[in-house]
Amino acid sequence: MSNEQTRWEYETLRAPRGSTKHETADPKAELNELGTDGWELVGTASYSGGGTKYYLLKRPVTEATDRTANE
Repeated sequence: MSNEQTRWEYETLRAPRGSTKHETADPKAELNELGTDGWELVGTASYSGGGTKYYLLKRPVTEATDRTANE
């Protein structure tokens, strides 16, 4: 059994909004693209009056992602 803890990196995706400040488009394409890159949706941040402001994603840090973050 390894004592090494998983290290995570985080990403946010701003929910698409129109002039009404409400969600106006389905973010499925952007979420699928991030999912292909290993990101997992773990939550949302909402406006105090309702509606999603950000989608919160995470993925484990790997050698490859750690290397590109330091470039």
